[in-house]
Amino acid sequence: MLTVSFLFWAKTILAYYLDFSLGLQGSIQYLILWLNPIATTLFIFGIFLYIKKIKPALVTLFALDVLNTLILYLNIIFYREFTDFVTIKSVLGFSKVSDGISGSSFALMKPHDAFYWLDIVVFLVVLLAVLFKKINLDSKPVKKTFAIAMTCLSVLIFTVDLSMSEADRPQLLQRTFDRSYIVKYLGLDAFTVYDGVKTAQTSSVRAHASSNGLDDIKAYTQKHYAAPDPSKYGIAKGKNVIVIHLESFQQFLIGMKVNGQEVTPFLNSLENDKQTLAFDNFFHEVGQGKTSDAENMLETGTFGLPQGSLFTQLGSDNVFQGAPAILQQQQNYTSAVFHGNVGSFWNRDHVYKNLGYQNFYDRSYFNKSDETLGYGILDKDLLRGSVSHLEHLQQPFYAKFLTVTNHTPYYTDDKNFDFPGLDTGNSKVDNYVKTAHYLDESLQQFFTYLKASGIYQNSIFMIYGDHFGISDTDNKDLAKALGKDPNTWNKNDDAQLQRVPLMFHIPGYQNGGIQHQYGGEIDVLPTLLHLLGIDDKSYLHFGTDLLSPQHDQVVAFRNGDFVTPSFTELSGDTYNGQTGEKIDPKQTGQQAEVEQDQKQVKTALSLSDKLNQENLLRFYNPQNFTPVDPKKYNYKNQDERNEKLEKTKGAASTSVFSKNGNKTTVDLYPQDTPSNGQQ
Repeated sequence: MLTVSFLFWAKTILAYYLDFSLGLQGSIQYLILWLNPIATTLFIFGIFLYIKKIKPALVTLFALDVLNTLILYLNIIFYREFTDFVTIKSVLGFSKVSDGISGSSFALMKPHDAFYWLDIVVFLVVLLAVLFKKINLDSKPVKKTFAIAMTCLSVLIFTVDLSMSEADRPQLLQRTFDRSYIVKYLGLDAFTVYDGVKTAQTSSVRAHASSNGLDDIKAYTQKHYAAPDPSKYGIAKGKNVIVIHLESFQQFLIGMKVNGQEVTPFLNSLENDKQTLAFDNFFHEVGQGKTSDAENMLETGTFGLPQGSLFTQLGSDNVFQGAPAILQQQQNYTSAVFHGNVGSFWNRDHVYKNLGYQNFYDRSYFNKSDETLGYGILDKDLLRGSVSHLEHLQQPFYAKFLTVTNHTPYYTDDKNFDFPGLDTGNSKVDNYVKTAHYLDESLQQFFTYLKASGIYQNSIFMIYGDHFGISDTDNKDLAKALGKDPNTWNKNDDAQLQRVPLMFHIPGYQNGGIQHQYGGEIDVLPTLLHLLGIDDKSYLHFGTDLLSPQHDQVVAFRNGDFVTPSFTELSGDTYNGQTGEKIDPKQTGQQAEVEQDQKQVKTALSLSDKLNQENLLRFYNPQNFTPVDPKKYNYKNQDERNEKLEKTKGAASTSVFSKNGNKTTVDLYPQDTPSNGQQ
């Protein structure tokens, strides 16, 4: 058994290095990678030790070896085509998967694949020799104590592996933002079991769901609806929508200076531009899903899950009524996402299809020479590399750009990050302003190109921070840089720091200004739709238009806490919204208001969870909306398809490339960032 286990461990390690891209960083991750196949292999193959007769035991061990090798090899073939791992859902729905496989699976095989099966062939020869008595083995059964000891050893090794993994990646099993992380830390067998348990849980909930579950949800969203402000409704109708996702970017960075220098001079100029509607009391509302939660709220108007990520847990199968599909069906928008990491990160390669995104340009579409640091391509390379794809999209388009350089732990180098850091002694806090400044420079370059290419004048820009950059555990170090006393810092200060930027920059619009109303990410979709002249009343959204006179200023956090202009409620403690002092709402006469808001927050979160966990949108078809068919979307050869469409449309083509006389606009992109900090 030990020989078979060692050989299977060896070919698993071979697959890790040659066929899977697991993004290893640091010696701890390499150690975990080498350790993780041992526990599950010994546990599974150890079943052989409990069978007393030698021949049935060997047949069982052979069957377990073949089954495990088959799982390993199927994942290898699947990964080569989809850069992802096989899930229970993909096996059960193989017809959907096979539609995306180009050509025969034989084309995906490689010469070194022989090593994955060589030991199986040798084992089969030995097994046949034993069965036909060509080889005589000792038929004395293994002692039961040895079998139990081997099982205990495997459990111990797995416990050590899991502990090391949780130390390196906290909340590994709760958040699960990429399937490759489970494989990297716990192994392929553990991932298969984990996926099976999650699939069973989800299936059980959904099997008992019915359209009756929509009644309370529809009643709440209709009662909670906020009609648009007539003076702002449709002011951006027909314009391109350019969404810029500011990774881990908090509001306090806007206007901040280090050694007399502005951290974000370009974003500062945008926020104070009369063409911009900027919100300075806008809060992120993400849970464990973090970036994916923010995307989900902005795309669908529903909350993330109480635990884990909706994108990874439910996104592959859920029915959505999100922004890409709504804009395409209502106003014939083309949609695209640009992201400098692998498509499987946060399960985006599946979720985006269900949202109705027609194009998804992930890491594979960018130059291999582009610099990477941390979580993907550096932002300047991402935005510069995007324009060769963007210029071939038919207008109007809804295009989202996911920046990643400003991501914890805020890696920097001497070449790209020349802005002075803070001096708190905490490297995360100190480098945070350096990566934020780099992001700001990246956006300034991008806007320079957009103006030169003519895209800027016919677009609305939605710029938002997805979640906190500095965690609560580091906020006391940050307090020094904000001019506050770390010794008096409390959890209300933590809550107030959850503000992130939100700006709608609309070239040609002159009635902008900084908006002080409270709001959160759940409110963005109805706000955007109303600016584009689309009423969201028939959709099931849990937020309200930030610009509506009827906008609800109660901002729900995912854990059930909330903040309003009057007070903040955190784990049963209430704080004055203006002074930050802890108060007793009974004494201040606010008890009824606090309880009413608390009830609303709990209701909204629970109804949103019900909608998503039971996949209830499959039972709901609002007027003028057709359910998304994800099989229509294929994120391979997208440029060729878009260029072919340009030629087919001819003079009717609305792409930037066509409008520029069939000449590329890539050369209009600046190579160096202007230094004046202006638009």
